[in-house]
Amino acid sequence: MEQVKMEQELLTYILIIIGGGALSLCLCVYALFRFRQAPGGKYYIITTFLASVFNFAYLFELTSPGLQETWFWLRVEYIPLPFIPAFTLLMCCDYVGQRLPRWVYYVLFLIPLATIVMQHTNEWHHLYYRAISLSTDTPFPVTRLVHGLYFYVHFFYLYGCLAISVLILLWQMRRVRWRFRMQILTMVAGLVAPVVASFFYVGGKSPYGIDLGPFFISVSFVFHSIALLRYQMFDVAPIARDIVFESMEDGVVVLNENGVLVDYNNAMVDLLEGLNAQAIGMPMMSLLDSYPVLREKILLGQECDYECERRAVKTYFRIRFAPVRDKKGTPVGRIVIFANITEQAQLEEQLKYLANTDGLTSLLNKTALMQRSEQAIQGLSSEEGGPVAVIMFDIDQFKQVNDTFGHEAGDIALMHLAATAREILDDQDIAGRYGGDEFVICMPGASVTEAYELAERIRSRIAGSELLVDGETMRISSSFGVASVQVTPGDRETSVQMLIRQADHALYAAKRMGRNCVQVYG
Repeated sequence: MEQVKMEQELLTYILIIIGGGALSLCLCVYALFRFRQAPGGKYYIITTFLASVFNFAYLFELTSPGLQETWFWLRVEYIPLPFIPAFTLLMCCDYVGQRLPRWVYYVLFLIPLATIVMQHTNEWHHLYYRAISLSTDTPFPVTRLVHGLYFYVHFFYLYGCLAISVLILLWQMRRVRWRFRMQILTMVAGLVAPVVASFFYVGGKSPYGIDLGPFFISVSFVFHSIALLRYQMFDVAPIARDIVFESMEDGVVVLNENGVLVDYNNAMVDLLEGLNAQAIGMPMMSLLDSYPVLREKILLGQECDYECERRAVKTYFRIRFAPVRDKKGTPVGRIVIFANITEQAQLEEQLKYLANTDGLTSLLNKTALMQRSEQAIQGLSSEEGGPVAVIMFDIDQFKQVNDTFGHEAGDIALMHLAATAREILDDQDIAGRYGGDEFVICMPGASVTEAYELAERIRSRIAGSELLVDGETMRISSSFGVASVQVTPGDRETSVQMLIRQADHALYAAKRMGRNCVQVYG
């Protein structure tokens, strides 16, 4: 009866070891065909293969009838075993996208090679095992080992690599989403399992003094299989891709086929206030109730530009859309990308400003002045109509100013005239330098009386000011001509050029009246 019980206990250990070795081998083959090119994949394949060889070698050690056979299989075990921690560490580093310096690889593999040499030459120096024997007080033969000095070098190296691997995974876990955290936690559990077993074994707490390492390696690969099959480790998107996704400057949201928010990256948190983890699973349109313009653009689903103000700073985005398809090519959602084009937009605005602005006076140049004035008149014509007035003015006896005080003084006078007009104008008024010392103001919606009063205010302020040029006081005056017309709906006759000609006639009338005055056309 006692013999049957011993055989059953031994059979239990044998079946566990066979199961663990077979599981390791199956995972190795599965990884070879499914994700050998994925980050960490090639090291995972090597690790599972080495673990399988170690398990089956230990199986033969456990079932060996004598010490000589036991010693043979013990040496076979130490061919794959020293390399398992090195490849495990490399797998974790590659999985999280961490590249190691070349010298680290030399260190990682130098100690395993030395371990194999020390273990296989132990009978010459006894630095690895001081003594080897088979137990006589257990239900079945169990190898008894008295460890030497170098065994602890291997011990600390093995568990040092595993500890570093665990720390690397835990350090990266804080940077990724829940899905990848479950991958990492499952992998960590798999790495910790053999460590627990070894402390039982080295501390003399394992049943009958059996090395529990192979048993717990089986447990380790159970966790790995869960990570592979349940959490799709290496298969969908490795942790490195998730880190890239989170660190992108462009905002990204992922929607399913029903427009429900599936995922977003950190850049979107700055763009949409209130976006948080609780928003996952909510319709995207309901999250945009406070952003009606953006809501409309996303509903259209067409590439477009979007301007918003964040922390009192204008930011510009180009919104792009990309479909998400399953393996069969069926659309299952879409990605909305918010590319930050602020620098580009600001550069375009600056170039547009330079193209439309007179360099000396900072008013509109002639081309921009004519275009915007025509647009304003066409706007009145296409709507309900209304009055429009044009003021044309210049500096009296400008040539004399240049001849008396120099051309630099002439530029100062032009800038002063432009700055004075700009201070008095309303936002809807269109002002520009027409040429030389001539300026034009187009006033859509203004009557002739309003235009006259504006011109008089500018004239009065110019006449009452003094300019200091090279220590000398210079006074200037200006003359103004005003023209006005009532634009009717559908009017195609009125043009800014016509109004400028009329204002020019009025300006010459002001010159004939003695200058420094305002005259109205007609």
